[in-house]
Amino acid sequence: MTEAPILIQNARVLTLADGSRPRRGRELAALAPIDRADVLIEAGQVAAIASSIQPPVGAREIDAAGRVLMPAFVDCHTHACWAGDRLDEWEMKQRGATYLQILESGGGIMSTVRAVRAASREQLAESLLARLNAMLTEGTTAAEVKSGYGLATDDELKMLGAIADAAARWPGRVRMTACIGHAKDPDADPGAFVDRTIRETLPAVHAAFPGCTIDAYCEQGAWTLEETIRLFEAAADLGHPLRVHADQFNELGMLDAAIGLGAASVDHLEATSPDALTRLAESETMGVMLPCSGFHVDGRYADGRRFVDAGGALAIATNCNPGSAPCHSMPMAIALAVRHLGLTAAEAIAASTVNAAALLGLHDAGSIEPGKRADLVLLRHTDERQLGYEFGGRHTDLVICDGRIAFDAGAGG
Repeated sequence: MTEAPILIQNARVLTLADGSRPRRGRELAALAPIDRADVLIEAGQVAAIASSIQPPVGAREIDAAGRVLMPAFVDCHTHACWAGDRLDEWEMKQRGATYLQILESGGGIMSTVRAVRAASREQLAESLLARLNAMLTEGTTAAEVKSGYGLATDDELKMLGAIADAAARWPGRVRMTACIGHAKDPDADPGAFVDRTIRETLPAVHAAFPGCTIDAYCEQGAWTLEETIRLFEAAADLGHPLRVHADQFNELGMLDAAIGLGAASVDHLEATSPDALTRLAESETMGVMLPCSGFHVDGRYADGRRFVDAGGALAIATNCNPGSAPCHSMPMAIALAVRHLGLTAAEAIAASTVNAAALLGLHDAGSIEPGKRADLVLLRHTDERQLGYEFGGRHTDLVICDGRIAFDAGAGG
């Protein structure tokens, strides 16, 4: 059955129209707005943008009344597939327990690993789907989702299978990442664990999900620089794209190694030196900053202002996960980016739409242009700067995903 056309009238349209390439430096602030326009959606695509459009027969007409219509958000870094929760640990932290004390009590990432290992693929898929649906109401119609809480071949494959299952049932789009270098199993010899991941888990992931992105967490207490490079060289030889968590707490040299390896992105960057940020900005590798982690963990944030001023291609994301960023809201990430990364609201919007879409290879998303997929958000605001100014509460009045209304606040969701 053909979906009826949708005509959104009298909107302030942030088109971000200039192709699907990532925006760098000053380009991030250019949202290419049209102060008043109509946007016609037909057959899942943006069909036309004009000052006035005659409604097609049977079209649903929506009067935006000057509200902002913008591309839907793309959350390009999440760990949204998990089981269990970390609420007990959060209370321990509030009572003064240190990270090491929580680890020694059996908490931290290993508590999530145990829960994931105990969960079925079906249970993981259901919990992920619930989180994806929550993201959708916040305006996110595309998301990257990582594995990484299995730490064993079968459990990593179970997670990846669950991600694929949930993606097949969600109206938006999911890009899968195998974060097989996320942490080390404390019950295994560290060297043997790394060897097994490279020699057993990576080939198994390649066989089941060829071409999926491979990720690792290069940090003290996790994967060393040398181990991460070994994993990435082996993954690249198999044709997998690379992304890496680096410089969250310590600068270990992974940023330059990632550039040399042709990684798609370096994510976190809180501990990155000014000179290294400049080198990343001058490279083809994107920087991804995760302000929700700084807000929840330790108040440390990456220097987005310096990176953008150096001409970098920046994306921001929620890092949605049970430990360091229990947040699925891209509007919250934008509000934090404006306060703590030094971005303007316009820059944060571009970083969470067109740039995030380019990073995930979603070249038909991130802007409002005829022929592109109709993934759009109608805000309740008439000025997009409210996304950076206001935090908490609902920002979205309407979410359109693949040309269909996926969330309507006026209809109670």
